[in-house]
Amino acid sequence: MARGLRAAAMLALAATLLAACSASGPNASSDSGKNAAPPVYGPTGTPEGLAGGAATPEKAGDADRAAAGEIAAADRPVSTFAVDVDTASYSFAKRTLESGRRPAANTIRPEEFVNSFDQQYREPTGNGFAINTDGTRLPATHRGAEDNARLLRIGLQTRGGSDANRPDAALTFVVDVSGSMSEPGKLDLVQHGLDTLVDQLRPTDSVALVAYSDRAEVLRPMNSVRDREAVHAAIDRLKVAGSTNLEAGLRLGYDTARKGFRGNATNRVILLSDGLPNVGTTDATPLVREVQEAAAKQISLLGVGVGSDYGDRFMEQLADKGDGYVVYVSTEAEADRVFVQQLPATVALRALDAKAQVEFDPKTVISYRLIGYDNRTLSASQFRNDRVDGGEVGPGHAVTALYALHLRPGAEGHLADVRVRWQDPKTREPSELSEPLTVTTLDRDFTEAAGPLRVSYAAAYLAEVLRASQYAEEVRLTDLLKIAQSAGDSAQVHGLATMISDAASLYG
Repeated sequence: MARGLRAAAMLALAATLLAACSASGPNASSDSGKNAAPPVYGPTGTPEGLAGGAATPEKAGDADRAAAGEIAAADRPVSTFAVDVDTASYSFAKRTLESGRRPAANTIRPEEFVNSFDQQYREPTGNGFAINTDGTRLPATHRGAEDNARLLRIGLQTRGGSDANRPDAALTFVVDVSGSMSEPGKLDLVQHGLDTLVDQLRPTDSVALVAYSDRAEVLRPMNSVRDREAVHAAIDRLKVAGSTNLEAGLRLGYDTARKGFRGNATNRVILLSDGLPNVGTTDATPLVREVQEAAAKQISLLGVGVGSDYGDRFMEQLADKGDGYVVYVSTEAEADRVFVQQLPATVALRALDAKAQVEFDPKTVISYRLIGYDNRTLSASQFRNDRVDGGEVGPGHAVTALYALHLRPGAEGHLADVRVRWQDPKTREPSELSEPLTVTTLDRDFTEAAGPLRVSYAAAYLAEVLRASQYAEEVRLTDLLKIAQSAGDSAQVHGLATMISDAASLYG
């Protein structure tokens, strides 16, 4: 890859670290794809035990019984989860499919597929969140889509920001320089990105640089970027060699960040790695504890994953516990989409420890299922316990949750109450917002649903297929492809359609 091309790709990284994202979602279209595909649901090679068909409401019994895999609202009406703004699962699965391979099922997280798309949500006028809700009946092509089945979309949106009013940044870059980073598109991409970033930072911003392979080394302690040539010289010293002692790199990175901590700035450790440690501790658990401790000291973590071989789960665990998130970049186009369009400025925050809660009305809802967020669910009592970790959300960021649910026959009136709770990044004072929903929110034919909602459906159920869940048998990839093709005309949506097509060739 030419130097100029790499620099252009990583210009997007610099923009992410310094400026808010722009929100432009797919355009609505009118048709979900009504032509029948061959009557085979689920991917070829579905694990044994699912081939006979997942239980459907018809098999489940009377009309008041919870659908298979759903939670009975009468037994547990409250659903609570920590918000998640990670998107690495989608990006890495996309690259894996493009290379002609099936992604590992345990790397697929449906909420990250959904959160990879612009949703066109309304922004709040102040800090915190705006709650956006809509819903639809399931498409006619969805297996078991009886009359009382619905899809609910809940969107939490923060206000955008600008580089002009962001706080100063104190950034500690922790760069993997082990032998596995020699692959094109790894260390070379990282270096060009850092060079581009340095040229855009303010003189009042501070940067530290830590490199690790067999051991970790501070190439530059925390100092302002007024002497940009000195920073570029430190970046040029990054050379590939040795094994991957991620433990040593992260520990030294946080130690460097603590020593250079600035009280009035946004303090962040940015880990750039393929996430494949092979010496030191290779278990994320002890590192997660260290990251949690540092997060309590207001040092947050951003993980930037690179490479065709990538430790997705390891990086995700670190970021989730470090009041941060993780993204994945493989190409120039991916860098532009992820770093410029999707993500907020990483040196500013709107909310810490954000949690969402939906309380369904058992009088109108038989059962429900939160799609994804498997490792982010919380008990109802943890919603207002501000010692319990939530998610970190930046300016202009959106978080989407999809619920599959079944209504009671003739249901009308109150459906649910949606709540979101978060802490102010500066004062740590908690705030809470709530909004009631009615059944009419969901009373819309799928072909008339908003384009972003149809995209969310296609992305979520593609994830169900890729992770070989029981819900994979409810959809056909050919139908998901038609839905994606008709749901919008943006590059994002075209990318989803291509991804579904790639999956069909591997799973069909």
